[in-house]
Amino acid sequence: MARIGYARVSTHDQCLDLQMDALRSAHCDRVFEDNGLSGADKKRPGLAKALKALGPGDTLVVWRLDRLGRSISHLIEIVGKLHGRRIEFQSLTEGIDTNSASGRLVFHIMAAISEFERALISERTAAGIAAARARGQRHGRRPSLTDAQCEEAFRAIHSGGRSEADLAVQYKVHPRTLRRRIERMSPAWVTETASI
Repeated sequence: MARIGYARVSTHDQCLDLQMDALRSAHCDRVFEDNGLSGADKKRPGLAKALKALGPGDTLVVWRLDRLGRSISHLIEIVGKLHGRRIEFQSLTEGIDTNSASGRLVFHIMAAISEFERALISERTAAGIAAARARGQRHGRRPSLTDAQCEEAFRAIHSGGRSEADLAVQYKVHPRTLRRRIERMSPAWVTETASI
């Protein structure tokens, strides 16, 4: 059962020595590092190598939680994936070790807080959208064509013999956009107009 260390600093002028010394003192068999990379960077070669080197029963060790993830939810995602591979996790500074019952408890509490935070954000967003709708405000991107323009385009195609391509140029939209908007129009209105 190997202990694999991971160290990271955000800028090249920062020093990894403190983390490396702590990880060696924690009896890590190998230590991988990322120098000059933020925790938000999706591509961290050192972390990718560390994760690849880990197998069932091994432990990933970091000096501090923020060296591994950019947020609680990001940390939980990474540790959750490790758990799925039967790999333990240890953070030296915070004293979190998923090998122990107390370490697992701390991580479950962090996961619950993160889930609660996501639910609150979702509720606030939904309430904001509902309040905006109640005030008559539209949510999302403004449509590329108004209903009046769609009706005008429909008549021009079906009565005036104009092509979708010509009308798309006129309205400064892609022909597919024009076609989609016309197709979404009320079936009753389309039937009524087509019969005139």
